[in-house]
Amino acid sequence: MTRHDLKHLVIMRHGEADFPRGVPDHDRPLMPRGARQAAAVGRWLAEHAGPDMILTSPALRTRQTVTWVCHELGEKAPTPQLWDGLYNGTDAQLVGAVNHVPETVRTLLMVAHMPGVLDAVLRLASRDSEQDAMMDVAGGFPTAGTVVLEVPGEWALLDGADARLTQFYAPEV
Repeated sequence: MTRHDLKHLVIMRHGEADFPRGVPDHDRPLMPRGARQAAAVGRWLAEHAGPDMILTSPALRTRQTVTWVCHELGEKAPTPQLWDGLYNGTDAQLVGAVNHVPETVRTLLMVAHMPGVLDAVLRLASRDSEQDAMMDVAGGFPTAGTVVLEVPGEWALLDGADARLTQFYAPEV
């Protein structure tokens, strides 16, 4: 996953969230299981594709997810950046956020919500994507589900079917 001529887009769904009565959707916190899921993804990323940049939805559950991921990344963790369009964003909004990433970034982690994460992956995945990873994604995108897409060109030009899906990770905690 570390070919030097490619960039990597890591798209993650937030960890499992609680549904407390009377709490607005934007303010829903992670469940303890969601925190464990996020930490597991952080450990996995530390071994595979530590990000240079992190974009996250401003919702509480995504911010908490990123906190756990960064804890596991340790000193290598970049400072997360909030991107309003990732909160319940469409695939176009998620891809649009990626299009604004500086070209110096080699690995981008984006943490957002369903259905935008799934729709963005399906939009971006090329025909030469890893079949097992595509089948896993098509089977459902669980909380803390994480994909890695190889991006051969510029972030600004990423649009559709031009990134290769190489990995799908869903922590079992």
